[in-house]
Amino acid sequence: MNKAEILIIDDEPQIRKLLRISLESNDYKVNQASSGKEGLIIAANHPPELILLDIGLPDKSGHEILKELREWYNKPIIILSVQDNENDIIGALDNGATDYITKPFRTGELMARIRSAIRRTQNIDLNETIIICNDLQIDLVSRVVKKDDEILKLTSTEYNLLTLFARNEGKVLTHQYILKEIWGVGYQTETQYLRVFVAQLRKKIEENPNNPLHIITESGVGYRFS
Repeated sequence: MNKAEILIIDDEPQIRKLLRISLESNDYKVNQASSGKEGLIIAANHPPELILLDIGLPDKSGHEILKELREWYNKPIIILSVQDNENDIIGALDNGATDYITKPFRTGELMARIRSAIRRTQNIDLNETIIICNDLQIDLVSRVVKKDDEILKLTSTEYNLLTLFARNEGKVLTHQYILKEIWGVGYQTETQYLRVFVAQLRKKIEENPNNPLHIITESGVGYRFS
């Protein structure tokens, strides 16, 4: 089986070395770039399965590189950055980042998010009619949702919300993105509205809504479906 190739775009040699060692020990093939321009060239010539992108690059902002990559690159891009303010994170996610991890990061968590992002890409099937997420089964044709083989009674909005989450398993979805997709552009600031519906959905699909396993809150940013 071919090793999945990961491209690291980061100007810090110590970080690149740490990432390379961690990735290779987890059986990934690694390519590296120390600037945004170099990263774009490598990605274009040898498109990887996933890109780890630093925000603070010497030649261009990581946000600019992200936008340029998303003009043609449709596989996962995980942002690595020392910047952890909400606006920065939301901006990256809205510009197409798959995930966002702040430095210093825990290697185990990073590897888990990489596996999730690659698995989600490999499992995409345009003709998929049934989505299975552990104890949940979503039939997209009949619009029936089952938990442990028992049918759940969901409203139309709850069903649409769950489907949006399930189709983006492992990816952080911002409040604004979810509101736009489910309710339209005019609702993009109604975050409290979204919290109410997420709470209702959790009551129906989670074993313990106060300690959810499926719909995970990314504080101040949005939600991740696991």
